[in-house]
Amino acid sequence: MRWGRAVTTEGITITIAGRTDVGRMRDHNEDAFLVADLSADGAPPGVTAAPLGPRGALLMVADGMGGAAAGEVASAMAIETVLDVMRSRWMASHADDADHFAHALREATEAANQRIHEHARSQPGMKGMGTTATLVGLLGPWAFLSQVGDSRAYLVRAGVATQLTKDQSLMQRLIDAGELTEEEASVSERRNIILQALGPEPRVRVDLTAQHLCRGDVLVLCSDGLSGQVRASEIAEEIAGATDLGAACAALIARANAAGGPDNITVVAARMEGDALPTQAAVPPGHRPYVGEQAARATQRVDRASLAAIAATAALGEAAPTTHSAAGTTAASTSHAPAGDSKGSADELEPSDRPRRRTSEMLEAEDEALLSPKTALALLGVGALLLALWFLW
Repeated sequence: MRWGRAVTTEGITITIAGRTDVGRMRDHNEDAFLVADLSADGAPPGVTAAPLGPRGALLMVADGMGGAAAGEVASAMAIETVLDVMRSRWMASHADDADHFAHALREATEAANQRIHEHARSQPGMKGMGTTATLVGLLGPWAFLSQVGDSRAYLVRAGVATQLTKDQSLMQRLIDAGELTEEEASVSERRNIILQALGPEPRVRVDLTAQHLCRGDVLVLCSDGLSGQVRASEIAEEIAGATDLGAACAALIARANAAGGPDNITVVAARMEGDALPTQAAVPPGHRPYVGEQAARATQRVDRASLAAIAATAALGEAAPTTHSAAGTTAASTSHAPAGDSKGSADELEPSDRPRRRTSEMLEAEDEALLSPKTALALLGVGALLLALWFLW
């Protein structure tokens, strides 16, 4: 698909429901969720089937952490910031293509991280606060997912639930490395260790993926209070064929509580229908990184010489003006608006006038250009061996 082209939402309807519960073991709820009609200033859509508006819809689950009230503050702040940034970067923009939409989701996630981190630094009692974030933006027949942490998004199709997101957790890292099976990871004492969240660090790597949707697909977002107690097959069992998504969400929460309810439980479900959606998919659902036109330019592999040139170029523009969004974070753009848009938006500024901010794609490129820990250790080992041989000689 040409991501830079306008996307039509005509002929698509959506039904959304969401529920959250404190669980059986916690005394307060640090989860939060968002369902927003981006064509109606972010207002929550109705619980009955409604046309998907031209600006799409947004679903989000956030699982706060940090003790005391810090987790509640972090998850609520993430929800608020994401919606604020989507209003300014997408809803108020003239752009109507998928690439701008996907990158608005990424920027909203990065802005939420920055705002939470700065708040924690300014409030001693909030040190270490953070939250997971799973965002699903719906535009036409596409779902774009922005992921940080271990909350999850599933796609239920033909009675089968497939995980679309990848947990950013220690267990997932060990599974990917072949050290553990999924069954072993599910019962490990370290299964709650996550590798990143919004807030604890000044920068965050956003996992941006895309999924083409079919008629009858149901997207399910949830915190680990659900996914840690209820298997994917059980999620599919409750969702597939459900006529009332609200009741299905309540039933899933009841299953998690019946399994002990050790954590807060949140679930959001959205069913996609309409003649504009295909009845069958060309490829099965799964975790598929999104690389659009802008991302392809931003994530080109670079070497040290390239990084030096980039740094020199950035230094020349240190005096360029910066702007701030309503959330208090730098409003930067890594993309160009389509030709024909009226002047005035941040996307249409000349490169020399744009605020400079390193996105997660640029950070990944920088890391790839540097020595990996494994390579560094290998070089140290070779050096030690050569030194030992020199002394023996």
